[in-house]
Amino acid sequence: MARSACDRNDAEIPVKHWLPRFGLDEPNGSDDVAYTSINPYTEQIEQEFANATDAEVEQALASAHAAQLSWRETDHAERSRVLAAIADRLEADREIYAPVLTADMGKTIVEARAEVDNCVRILRWYADHAAAELAPQTRPSANYKGGHYQVVPSPLGIVYIVEPWNFPYYQIARVLAPQLAAGNTVILKHASNVPRAAAAWQQLMLDAGAPEGLFTNLFASHAQSARIIADDRVRGVALTGSEAAGAIIAGQAAAALKKSTMELGGADALIVLEDADVELAAKWAAFGRHRNSGQVCVSSKRMIVVDAVYDRFAAAYRAEVAKLVAGDPLNEQTTFAPLSSAGARTELLEQVDRAVAAGATAETVDIALPEHGWFMAPVILTDIAEDNPAYTEEFFGPVTQLYRVADEQEAVAVANSSPYGLGGSVFTADEQRGLAVGARLDTGMVSINRPSLGGADVPFGGTKRSGYGRELTELGLLEFVNLKVIGLGDING
Repeated sequence: MARSACDRNDAEIPVKHWLPRFGLDEPNGSDDVAYTSINPYTEQIEQEFANATDAEVEQALASAHAAQLSWRETDHAERSRVLAAIADRLEADREIYAPVLTADMGKTIVEARAEVDNCVRILRWYADHAAAELAPQTRPSANYKGGHYQVVPSPLGIVYIVEPWNFPYYQIARVLAPQLAAGNTVILKHASNVPRAAAAWQQLMLDAGAPEGLFTNLFASHAQSARIIADDRVRGVALTGSEAAGAIIAGQAAAALKKSTMELGGADALIVLEDADVELAAKWAAFGRHRNSGQVCVSSKRMIVVDAVYDRFAAAYRAEVAKLVAGDPLNEQTTFAPLSSAGARTELLEQVDRAVAAGATAETVDIALPEHGWFMAPVILTDIAEDNPAYTEEFFGPVTQLYRVADEQEAVAVANSSPYGLGGSVFTADEQRGLAVGARLDTGMVSINRPSLGGADVPFGGTKRSGYGRELTELGLLEFVNLKVIGLGDING
């Protein structure tokens, strides 16, 4: 059941009340269904979509290419106006868009609204700042008399984006906004379990008055995806997803000699030093590990605590985790939602079993769980040896790895022993010490006395097996542009 935007605290109305808003009220009837929305709380199918036809793929490519030829010549003022209009429409219809996330992948309604708000901020950041960041830069050159040159960021063409289900709108916005600002157009292949969110964003673009072809959602098959990447009209590829998916998509892009960005998995370390505010660290750690039910790439997954405060932290952390409230994600009091799918829960439980079989200790935090829905009680793993598979794995759900270390030096060593390098955090009373420790961590992002960084004005990306490239801010804006050099000067001088 979804709540009305006008009276969501009292009246309950069928989900179909808001589905027609996105043109999603009727299944398409095809037997070739690959994109399916199953509500993780009710465990019921909400909507099914068939793969796009080859003709639809070609139409999408042709439309995006034609739109880009015009859009690249559109001035920055108009591009900013369109981005601002998308943000305004999304903000105005927040109570329509947010429940789609809850029904598609189980996100609590509070977190769903926060995701919508974050997308609005991203769109507005680029509307406000892109023109200045894309302005040509003039630099002197000593090669010719009076010589100088300009570096001119120029759009490339179509950028193909492949996105995951855990933040269905945010993953779109943080690539779409900079690419539209830069003069590119975007074709999306979203995760197969969040098709309504993908279709909702398509409708958002239409409602905001964006020109046709700037953004196209395609329910593409894997074979069609490979053909899209190989198509000469596509000039860049961006993926957020697993290592396995990243290796495939990056390989396809490389074979076509196209630039790609990859935001892959993470096993972020949260380091607690002996001078930290232990209770505050435990509170933030519990939040960082369990928001979105632990289904976050840049999430505090490995708690690395120095011996002097380990016992205090472990006790405080258990107490904080025990405060989680599982229930209907549409209930605003719910703080712990189901996992996105039955398969996700099964895979996570199997990971825990493998860790225990290899010598780890698993402790389940006893919180009340509903009788239906793909919930999993939080688990804390300890006694994880270096030869345990869990030591180098990512747990994408409410499973905490807790490590006791002797001191700061060992904490940094354990943190850097992961094959991942997305984010991390350091808790200490001494900010300068935190900065020094953060500088030693082999990750793309580090935060001090908080579980993670975030926001429209903060770059996002990792290193090692967490991928390459950056999203958001001017770094994301310049990922898929041609930094064209135009020189001037007297060759006879």
